[in-house]
Amino acid sequence: MSQVERQLDEMEETIVSEVPGDVSITDVTYEGPELVVYTRDPKTFASNGNLIRNLASKLRKRITVRPDPSELSRPDEAREAIRRVIPEEAGVTDLDFHEDTGEVVIEAQKPGMVIGRHGSTLREITQEVGWTPEVVRTPPIESSTVENVRNFLKQERDERRDTLERIGRQIHREEMSDDEWVRITTLGCCREVGRAAFIISTPETRVLVDCGDKPGAEGEVPYLQVPEALGSGPSSLDAVVLTHAHLDHSAFIPLLFKYGYDGPIYCTEPTRDLMGLLPLDYLDVAAKEGRSPPYESEMVREAIKHCIPLEYGDVTDIAPDVKLTLHNSGHILGSAIAHFHVGDGLYNVAFSGDIHYEDTRLFNGAVNDFPRAETLVLESTYGGR
Repeated sequence: MSQVERQLDEMEETIVSEVPGDVSITDVTYEGPELVVYTRDPKTFASNGNLIRNLASKLRKRITVRPDPSELSRPDEAREAIRRVIPEEAGVTDLDFHEDTGEVVIEAQKPGMVIGRHGSTLREITQEVGWTPEVVRTPPIESSTVENVRNFLKQERDERRDTLERIGRQIHREEMSDDEWVRITTLGCCREVGRAAFIISTPETRVLVDCGDKPGAEGEVPYLQVPEALGSGPSSLDAVVLTHAHLDHSAFIPLLFKYGYDGPIYCTEPTRDLMGLLPLDYLDVAAKEGRSPPYESEMVREAIKHCIPLEYGDVTDIAPDVKLTLHNSGHILGSAIAHFHVGDGLYNVAFSGDIHYEDTRLFNGAVNDFPRAETLVLESTYGGR
């Protein structure tokens, strides 16, 4: 039995011991950084808002509870019941049911009204129909980019679920080294504009932060061939973290999949959606200028498929010895400062990406309040001018 299987068995035993005796747990598995618990009694979890919170605190994991497929009500019945529960003012525009996971994706103009105070409406939905609701915002301005990305992810849902399970097992694998050190390697962007790319390495893990183009310079890509990056093979990278979608930070991320990378990309949801627009525009401009595109549009779709969107402030396990937290950087929609907590309090590194420090009419200024940060990698494009 592998280390991951033992972990899951132990956590299932802990969950069974913590929940009421009449609650049936049918499966416990990893999907990306989350622990997913399947149960025949989702309504019990929904009626006790503290149950999941206490389990997450005890196990120190992000937990999602889903109903066992055998306990789901019919989608047509559930659709009517959900619309009765949600206030009409919420502006629900779509309900999408996924029977394999027991989730219903609710698209609404006012997500807060669907969620309710402290999640009360979401719990009421689960109590009524058994399905686990997931809420997304209807774009206030119709966006074909957002619609295309969401439709693509729906089509690839089964494959994406398999990918997330594989990534989850990779994240929670057994640590192989007792050594403690952290190294930062720059693959571009230092003493130049563009080509942002860094590697943060530990004895256990390698994470790539950004992978961008150098504006106005043909053929100058980040030094991905070095041993710390892809020089040791694509499997040597554990994860990619994207601070924002501008091409000097994101243009060559699809290239990683052309070279065989098959791991996660962590970013915010707006950054993921912009990844469905800017790289395709990059390829289109390259073709019109007579340059050979560095990758095909299929690689852009692969990158989107491997994105794991995170909320600002959520602490997320991305490797056995690395936790990631994204914070607002105030630069563009979805831009983030990436804060890495390495080991059990060993070291903390923050990569600023591009920042705007003051509040504007569009965005709050960049966050600068970190619990700990021994090293700050800060953009200073025009800092000396």
